[in-house]
Amino acid sequence: MILNDGIKEYGITLSDSQIDQFMMYYEILIEWNQVMNLTAITAFDEVCTKHFLDSISLCKAIDCTQEYTLMDVGTGAGFPGIPLKIAFPNLQITLLDSLGKRVKFLNEVIQRLGLHGIQAIHGRAEDYAKANLLREKFDICVSRAVANLSTLSEYCIPYVKEGGFFISYKSEKLSEEMSNAKKAIEILGGNIVSQNEFLLPNSDIYRNLLVIQKIALTPKKYPRKAGLPSKEPL
Repeated sequence: MILNDGIKEYGITLSDSQIDQFMMYYEILIEWNQVMNLTAITAFDEVCTKHFLDSISLCKAIDCTQEYTLMDVGTGAGFPGIPLKIAFPNLQITLLDSLGKRVKFLNEVIQRLGLHGIQAIHGRAEDYAKANLLREKFDICVSRAVANLSTLSEYCIPYVKEGGFFISYKSEKLSEEMSNAKKAIEILGGNIVSQNEFLLPNSDIYRNLLVIQKIALTPKKYPRKAGLPSKEPL
């Protein structure tokens, strides 16, 4: 009920098979979480709200029914990429994570849920953003990773095609962080176009989706080598 009611607030209807996929995803998540650290949130209702509905909230910032290619940087246990794929099968999604064990988990989820048009790859954001790999290949790049906006922008904007979007999931007000990141975003070829503030369905949990459009190609020297974007933000 929590998932169904929340989804309706987004103006979306899920089929029985999609609901079954979410249920199976939850079961696999809890099963694997017993042997590796995937999430501290394990109660079903909380997973539905804080992971599933939070992930799908991307539809409040952009039309997820389009045939977009989407990169999820630092996906962890598959958020937001896998819930987005379940809810919007039209999306072509790449999940990127730096921990091999998590990628093994993601591939298990993809296989058992019978998902198509989605892949999980093991690596660092700085490495796959190099030329001739995945640089500037995607319509949209998203991240729920916990990092300051300058650092996230350096990790994510290089993956976005010119004209595409980097959308950052945030859980706090962004005025100061946006001000501090404005220079970095401009250097990387981006421009802030909107922010979408809301509460997750049936909760008092604040969320903010910041939409950055790629208006120019990212200079070749970005992202810098591993570690620098977080240690020395632009």
